[in-house]
Parts: sequence; C-alpha cells; structure tokens
Amino acid sequence: MSNASLSPLPSADRPDVTARLRDALLGASFTADGLLELLGAPAYAALSRSETVPALRATRGDTPLELLVRLFLLQQPVPHARVTDVLPVDACLETGWLVRADDEVAATVDVRPYGGPGGEDWFIVSDLGCAVGGAGGIGNHAEGVVLGVGGASTTLAGLTVRTPVSAALDLGTGSGIQALHAAAHATRVTATDVNPRALHITALTLALSGAPAAELREGSLYEPVDKDETYDLIVSNPPFVISPGARLTYRDGGMGGDDLCRRLVQETGERLNPGGFAHFLANWQHVEGEDWTDRLRSWVPRGCDAWIVQREVQDITQYAELWLRDAGDHRGDAAEYQARYDAWLDEFEARKVRAVGFGWITLRRTGVAEPSVVAEEWPHPIEQPLGETVRAHFDRVDYLRAHDDAALLEAHFTLAGEVVQEQVGLPGAEDPEHVVLRQNRGMRRATRVDTVGAGFAGVCDGTMSAGRILDAIAQLVGEDPVALRDRTPAQIRLLVEQGFLEPA
Repeated sequence: MSNASLSPLPSADRPDVTARLRDALLGASFTADGLLELLGAPAYAALSRSETVPALRATRGDTPLELLVRLFLLQQPVPHARVTDVLPVDACLETGWLVRADDEVAATVDVRPYGGPGGEDWFIVSDLGCAVGGAGGIGNHAEGVVLGVGGASTTLAGLTVRTPVSAALDLGTGSGIQALHAAAHATRVTATDVNPRALHITALTLALSGAPAAELREGSLYEPVDKDETYDLIVSNPPFVISPGARLTYRDGGMGGDDLCRRLVQETGERLNPGGFAHFLANWQHVEGEDWTDRLRSWVPRGCDAWIVQREVQDITQYAELWLRDAGDHRGDAAEYQARYDAWLDEFEARKVRAVGFGWITLRRTGVAEPSVVAEEWPHPIEQPLGETVRAHFDRVDYLRAHDDAALLEAHFTLAGEVVQEQVGLPGAEDPEHVVLRQNRGMRRATRVDTVGAGFAGVCDGTMSAGRILDAIAQLVGEDPVALRDRTPAQIRLLVEQGFLEPA
C-alpha cells in the first residue's frame, strides 16, 4: 500500500470551520468523560485493545453523541440527514472533514477525545483506523500513515516535566500529542517530522483542541533546527523500532540498530538551555559481551545529567514477533512472514544482539564538571503522571552533589509522604530479618534498611538534624555515636537519592 491509498486530509487553513466543528463536538459531549459515560468502562477499555464491537453495540441509538462516536471514532458512515442538526455538515464536506456517498457521510480522519492534565477537552486527529488502540495490529502498510494516541504517547506525556518554559521542541511529532501538551505551558512550540502528513495532522490536532498553533518543520531529527536554536524542553517519541530496513515511517528509523536513538540523545546536549529537560522513549540493543548500562551511558552528551530507566526487555524472537504483528504481517502470506522474520533475526545475529530494552531517557542540561548519570532497570508498577517525580529526582541530584557527608549530618530531613515500613521475618521471631521501606507514589520504590536506618527515617520530621538523631539512636541502642555517624551517611544518601527522605 502506498501513500496514494491514504485518505485526503481536511484543510488546515480554515480555522473558522475547525472552531465550529470543535464547538459542535463539545456541545454533544464528545469528550473523554462523555465517552466513558456513554460506553461504560468495559467498552471504553476495549477500545484501547483495538476491539470496537462493545462500542458499536453501545452506540446503536440516535443521540448526537452516539452518531459522533460512530462517525469519528469507529469510522462508520452515518445518514446525512441524521447529522445535519449535530455538525456543520456542509462546511465539513467543503473542507474535507467529511465525504459524502449517496445519503451517507463518512469521516476522512479519526478524531479521538483526549483529556488534558488540567481537565482540558482535547482532540487527537490521526489517519483512519489508527486512533483506537494505537498501533496494535492495525495491519496498515501505508508508509506515511499517522497513528493516534497509544501507550507510548501517554507514557512520554506523563513523565515530561511540566513547568512554564519559553521554547519547547517536539521531535517526530506524529499526530501532535506531545506538541499539544507542550502548548499548555510553553510560550513557543516547534514540532518537526520527516513525514509532511504528520505535520498537517498536528496542525489539525492543535486547531481542533483550541490550542495555539505550533511552528511546523519537515525533516529528520535536528535537521530542521538551526544550529543556534536552543530550547527549554525537548520531547521525542521517535521511530525507535530496531528493524531491518524502514518499511513504516511511524516506527522504523531507517538507521542501523539503535543508531537513531543514540544520535538523538547525543545531539541533544547542545540544543538544551541551561536547566532545560529532554525526554525520550527509546529502544536499545543488548549486545553480547557488553553491559547495557555502559552502552546507554556512552550516549549521554557532555554537560547533561541523565536518568535512564529500562522498563522492559524482550529477547530477539519476542521483539521481532511483536513488530511483525504490529504491521499485520502475521495475517498475510506465510512464506512472506517467514522471510521477514528471518530478516529480523539475521540483522540481530549480525550485530550480536541478544535482546532489546525499552524505556525512557531524561536529560537535564547542567554546567557541573561531573554530571550524574543514573541507569537502572525498573520493570515494576509506577504511578503516572511522573513529571513531578522526574523533576524531584534531579532536584535531589543537585542537593546531594552540594552536600558532603558532614553537611548531610548537619541537615534536617522529613519522611516523604505515603512511605510505609514492612518487617520481614519468620513468624514468631523476636526480631525481623530485615526492614523494607516502600513508597506508594511515583516510582513506588522499595529499599531494604537496617534497624538504625528504619528508626532514623521514622523520626525524621524536620525538627532535628540528622547528626542529633543518630546520637539519640546511638544512646538508645548502646552504640558508639562516632562510629554510627561514620557509617550512616551512605544510607542517608541512598534514602534521599531514592526519594524516601526529603530535605526539610
């Protein structure tokens, strides 16, 4: 299937019609909350799995909302006469939002209601068949296809630090969801994509959501950005799939191995303003004889702190099967499927790749001589949005960098909110084998501490310095206070680094 098979897009040059369409959608409660109320939780959840039958059953009536859901979200043609009182039909036909065949009208694009973090009613535009469920199994081989909201999109949006900034850059904007989020807190937003169709759809997403327009530029990675342009925020959900060739623009970067993600990260440092953040989703290779953390650390540009989190690892067969299903190859010719599968495995074997990691990379521009680079594996449940957790991580990096052990003992701390203590040991034992502190927010970390560490954390309320607390514990347990002061700062540092303790 070629680009010629993709539907013509609505005009992006008629803001009057787009505004009228937005008003009509809102007037009919075609919003994220309205959808949930209409469909119910099971049918609403099924949409994220690309299952539309429950939603079709829930929209068999004639209400304005039911008609709009079938038209724009489920891509069902509806009778022209039934929507004339709901939409500015003639204007939508004129500008290409709708097409008419006999007595029915059909949408030319997917329109998915999307709730903003501040309760905004936004709309994400994408190609037909690509909004519900994101990329999963769409089986659409059109190279220029533009997907809607998927799990990767919402993950990146959730972990981005949201503070007011002057300039934000969305690299590989796709349907424009990251640019839309950035427009809520950035004075100026620039969005780039190698696919001109994606830039057109981003303009539609922003306009239909009532957001300010972004500056749209065509090109790969930083090619469309002038060398002297810098930003306070850079976000990218790039085509990170490690694949043989570049069949699908939305996922395949066209570079060997994980080179696209590596280049993206390495070239970001000089594009960030001091204190600025960059957030990326990425895949990376696990190469035989090489530690994946060393590989990722080598990507970090000079002058940047980094926090790299690996969320998942798949062996090369699982990985190849995932993306073959994504393209719908499993439903095609068996011999062709086998040939494509072989091509993936040949590519991995040539590069000595044994597995592929997925996760996120956050950079912060700093001027310190020895930046902090944390690379960790965390496959456990987390609580989104994580933007505030990410910001707090780098605040703690600054704090610990400025405080040696002596300064930590003079400092005051408080126990972070929603931290609980668990004691683990045999039933009936007088003392626990070990004590675990566990967070119920953010990264939801758990860390093992000794009884001194647990007692120390439990009394941190900001009123006493760390050193005075340790002196009191030493007296209570009969330990030498000097020895306790010598060995405990490392544990305090770890508790601060992981967010269990906060500077008062």
